[in-house]
Amino acid sequence: MTTGGKRGRKAPVRRSGARSHPTRERILDAAERLFAQRGFHGVSIRDITGAAEVDVALANYHFGSKQGLLEAVFLRRAEDLNSERLARLDAVIAGARSKPPGLEEIIDAFTHPLLDRSARGSAGWKSYFALIAEINNSPEFGGVLMTKTFDPVVQRFIEAIRRALPDCDERDLYWAYHFLSGALTLTFAETGRIDKLSGGVCKASDLDAVHERLVPFCAAGFRALCERNVSRTTPTSRRKARR
Repeated sequence: MTTGGKRGRKAPVRRSGARSHPTRERILDAAERLFAQRGFHGVSIRDITGAAEVDVALANYHFGSKQGLLEAVFLRRAEDLNSERLARLDAVIAGARSKPPGLEEIIDAFTHPLLDRSARGSAGWKSYFALIAEINNSPEFGGVLMTKTFDPVVQRFIEAIRRALPDCDERDLYWAYHFLSGALTLTFAETGRIDKLSGGVCKASDLDAVHERLVPFCAAGFRALCERNVSRTTPTSRRKARR
């Protein structure tokens, strides 16, 4: 009700019902696909809303900015991933009872949900992981988005690995994780380079083959770095006793 003059325009009301949900999801799906294909700076809001077949104003209404849209794309699937990763980690820790959890089991709990979804999930998961590979290598976004979205879960896993390798130097734990993250990033990029390098013996799209090899490879890397540190700091007599 107005007291006279021009009738004031009402601010749009954010709707959470069935009518607004498909629109928001269409925008997220289109953004996820285009960001993965062309990068953040290679895509405009108009490109995204055109692919989603919605008005440009709706992207601003739901997400505020292109940066806000990128963050929403990142968060949408991360919640599902992080939930399963932590559930698997809790199961590994519970199964170990009072003993330290197994290193291979910890790494499997961390990598399995990603590789399984990339291999057998929807096309959206492929786009999502390709986007993660790009963001993880981006000085502009990697330190912010990866930290905000995944670091709380990553720290839980590093703590579990610390229990599995109690003598490991703190620096080696983080470097080893860094190398694991790099291996995942290259795997998700699926550039096809290994196809050419191996003459077709290996295929970038064979994520089951990746998973079969990634866990023992990374576990060996963690152990090698940690043993290097133990060898530097442990007297010879104690090293022989540990064998």
